[in-house]
Parts: sequence; C-alpha cells; structure tokens
Amino acid sequence: MMPASNYSNAVFPWYDSPWLNAYTQAKEIILRECPHKLNDFERSMERLQAPAGFEVQHLSQVLDAAVLERVKRLINRLEQEQLERHEFFRFGRNVLHDHVEFTNIQLSLADTVSSLVGEAVQPSYNFLALYNNLGVCEVHMDSPFAKWTLDICIAQSDPWPIKFSQCVPWPEGFKQTEQDWHSQIVSDPNLRFRSYALEENEAVVFCGSNQWHYRDRISRARERNFCHLLFLHYVPVGCDDLLYPSRWYQLFDIPELACLSDAPVGFDE
Repeated sequence: MMPASNYSNAVFPWYDSPWLNAYTQAKEIILRECPHKLNDFERSMERLQAPAGFEVQHLSQVLDAAVLERVKRLINRLEQEQLERHEFFRFGRNVLHDHVEFTNIQLSLADTVSSLVGEAVQPSYNFLALYNNLGVCEVHMDSPFAKWTLDICIAQSDPWPIKFSQCVPWPEGFKQTEQDWHSQIVSDPNLRFRSYALEENEAVVFCGSNQWHYRDRISRARERNFCHLLFLHYVPVGCDDLLYPSRWYQLFDIPELACLSDAPVGFDE
C-alpha cells in the first residue's frame, strides 16, 4: 500500500481520483516551467492508458474447482478483526487487501491477463470485497495502479451486474454540469455503458483507469443479500516509476515536480 498523500478529491469528485489530480497538476507545472518537456511526459504516460479498441473480456470457470473451494473456506474462516471495515457504510462492504492466498492466485493468472489485454502485465495490489445488503459501487474511474482488473465472482445471493463504459481518455477536463455528477456520467450516451452479470466463478477483465464503471444498489430480493468478489489488479511490466508521482521529478529531470507526493490506492473496484 502507498503512503497517505496531500491530495484530496477537490478537482475530480469520484473516489480513487487523487492520482489523476497529481497528473493534471504535474502537467500544469511542466507547462509553466519547462513546456518543451510536456510532450515527452505525456507520451511516457501512454503506457498507463488502454490501447485503442480494447473491450471488456468475459471469462467462465476462471479458477480451478479446488482453488475456488479453498477461497470459499478461507472467507468462512476469516475473523472480523482481519477485515477492513472503513468502507462498510459508504459501499456496504468489508475488504481484505493482499492476502497471501489471493496474491498467489494473482500471480498464477498474470499470463492469462497478459494475453487478454495484449501486453505483458505484472501484479499490482488485490483485495477481497464482501458486499452485504448495503452493497453499492459508485461510478468512478480507477487510478493506473488498477489499469487492468480481473474481477472474479466467488459467491453471491443473486447475480449483481457491473456496468462499464467504452474505453475513453483520462477525464482531465471533467466539469460538473449537473447537480448530480453521478447521473451526469451514467446518463452520457457517448459513454455507451454495457452491463455484465457474473455467475459464480465467472470474471471480467477491464481497464479500470480508462473505463467508467459502477454497480447499482444490490438487489434486496432476499433477507440476506451478498456478493463476494475478488479483485486482482495488474499494471504493465516495468512501469513502476510512472505510477508514483513522487518519482516524476527524477524520472523526467524536472525539479519542480518534487512537490508531488504519492496518491493513495486500494479504495476502488
């Protein structure tokens, strides 16, 4: 996990936007202090964006039956003190980051993800999300620490659709034109959202840093409604320095960027 930063969501209202705030701030600094270096900065960052024409990949039977059962048993054995509860009321979920079992699964599936997305990838972070009757996922776009996500349905009370826009450039110029910015994004016909309902042991691979995505409030069809999802995030091989704003001043030889610190990650889907 990355250290806490001095960024807020003052510019972009969705969660997991501090990295994009840092990126746009860096561009402003470069344009002001050394504009001749802006093209190189932007071209370098293209590695963190989706290739043209990428579409969500829908997979069946992602995990071996024995692995799936092992994950389910692990979930049943989890103690409450192991879970992170800070997202319970906002997202209706408890989470667990980077458990060794999930990290091993993530490593084993890296080649599969590489072949599906058309580039060599390496694991970033991962987390288990245990959604309950309050489950919801606000519309958002991830930081590049989750450029590629393999979202696996482990168990659920009923299928709970996730909706994706087409791949779009980073929304650097986002302006809130409606009172409800969520509706502004979701109702934009140019984004062409498409819904995917996963069954147990099915998954989607998507580009979270270039695709808006969200889940509506979970269906209240039963007394106990739940969805257990495993999120495995990947990044392009060899792009570590691009991910950390605190490294950009050295990477691009721009001392003025030394004011940037690293944006937090791990609060996304």
